[in-house]
Amino acid sequence: MSRAAAGQLSPVRRAADLRRLRAERFDVLVIGGGVTGAGAALDAASRGLKVALVEARDFAAGTSSRSSKLIHGGLRYLEQLEFGLVHEALTERGLLATRLAPHLVRPVPILVPLPDGGGVRDLPARAWRRAYYGTGVAAYDVFAGLFGGGRGMPLHRHLTREGARRVFPSLRPDKLAGAIRYFDGQVDDARLVVTLARTAASLGATMVTSARAVGLIRQAREVTGVRVRDLEAPPGSPDAEFEVHARTVIAATGVWSDDMSRMLNDVGLRPGVRVRASKGVHLVVPRSAITGETGLILRTPTSVLFVIPWGGHWIIGTTDTDWRLDRSHPAASARDIEYLLEQVNLVLDKPLTTADIEGVYAGLRPLLSGEADSTSKLSREHAVVEPMLGLLLVAGGKYTTYRVMAGDVVDRAARRLGNVRPSRTADLPLLGADGYAAMWRDRADLARRHGVPVGVVEHLLERYGSLTLDLLALIAAEPLLAAPLAGAPEYLAAEVTYAAQAEGALHLEDVLTRRTRISFETSHRGLESVEHTAELMGAVLGWDADVRAREVAHYRARVEAERQSQRMPDDATADAARLGAPDVRGFAADRGTDSDLSGLPAPY
Repeated sequence: MSRAAAGQLSPVRRAADLRRLRAERFDVLVIGGGVTGAGAALDAASRGLKVALVEARDFAAGTSSRSSKLIHGGLRYLEQLEFGLVHEALTERGLLATRLAPHLVRPVPILVPLPDGGGVRDLPARAWRRAYYGTGVAAYDVFAGLFGGGRGMPLHRHLTREGARRVFPSLRPDKLAGAIRYFDGQVDDARLVVTLARTAASLGATMVTSARAVGLIRQAREVTGVRVRDLEAPPGSPDAEFEVHARTVIAATGVWSDDMSRMLNDVGLRPGVRVRASKGVHLVVPRSAITGETGLILRTPTSVLFVIPWGGHWIIGTTDTDWRLDRSHPAASARDIEYLLEQVNLVLDKPLTTADIEGVYAGLRPLLSGEADSTSKLSREHAVVEPMLGLLLVAGGKYTTYRVMAGDVVDRAARRLGNVRPSRTADLPLLGADGYAAMWRDRADLARRHGVPVGVVEHLLERYGSLTLDLLALIAAEPLLAAPLAGAPEYLAAEVTYAAQAEGALHLEDVLTRRTRISFETSHRGLESVEHTAELMGAVLGWDADVRAREVAHYRARVEAERQSQRMPDDATADAARLGAPDVRGFAADRGTDSDLSGLPAPY
């Protein structure tokens, strides 16, 4: 069986994996399907361990789908003297861009604008600013490795005012003395996580979403497993809750890490690590709203602001504020949106308004809690702790260094399991990476052989790599799947079918918010695509008319709740508005029925 076939997360595979969870004992059980959890499952499986992963919602449903879409070292961390973190992250960036996932991580140019204070008197300050920022960007290149294919990115370059305006005409000339251009990596964060999960599955890992860990199983002072609830089980089903037994449990739960602590309260244990959630909000505007060929990185009073090209759009973010409300659905408020517009308009010659906004999304960074008042000052280092024998917690860190975090926590597990080989993920390409370079080179021939436009092949290669052949096979078997998705012509109908067949998508929001990014790339937030998506997913998942109607109603309610939250003045009112729409997962099991969505129930 090929790696791609072995890594299919199909409905049949989910049923089989649920049976395995109930019947077998695993070496490692991972709780959490974000980038760290999926990375840990892959790391452990690659060492030959028997691995399972459970995720309460969907792969990357939380923080890991709501980032700035960058694989980067963190230029600002140089200023905070976190040299080790920057070097580590840039090493990982090079691995992802050149060896592990070149189909998903690619260079994006970013400008550091140098402000002009005006007049001759500002000349010394301008020279100092260019030297200061130039030294920082040069150090960034040094940490990445100046030369060689492993760095994966071009070197930085200084630009004059005129040079900066040529590559980014929308910059205000009166605020610009020049710029420095450097490169970082760009990624579809949710797609990388799904690819990690599928790669782990291809090595035999049991990967189950909509499976919520509701308690720890203990024998004396040792954790021996987890009690799990299947959120897709029918209401009242005796199989809805079951025990999963494992020699080691790894909790990679991000901003939910403190929940694991509460599971240990009855034995009086404290995990020794606390996580603080920092909310980051991003706006999405059409590419036509700003004229530029590169991204921007800007200083703000409370955070670093990125303006990043994203296909036919720009992503503008982020905020950096403490968040103590609902962690499953962090809400962007009108205040967040106003702040981002205000900051980006300081450098644009044509100010953006709320009318330009196509989409908004908010995510939570899991920061190791310290004494700093501001979340922007908290460390992005990670920690691995063992509060109880058999239970490991990994927390903190940043998306780019997921592989390091995964390796560290599995190393810790390996010490107690014994006779486990070292991590090999640095040399293990993710699904879609093998053969990608040759397929990209020969993409015109590939398009000709399959009778599709070259642009379609390019689009698929940049999202699936060499797995593009799977989608082309779907289209060959059912030519109607070559049609664009309703309301989102940049995506193919085949991508929805493939998401349900092979990528573990169980609900509309899985496809519209994570397998594709239609929920924030379109001004209708996916509402014009929802019926077509339901039809395509339903054909794979066996939905009848009632289930399709329920899924559509849930998704529409979700979009309306998000829109309402973004009109609210502050976090508290935005959170209340967002929670007006219940989560589609576990709704029937938790509420008893969801046959009438005309008046949505109170949040849970």
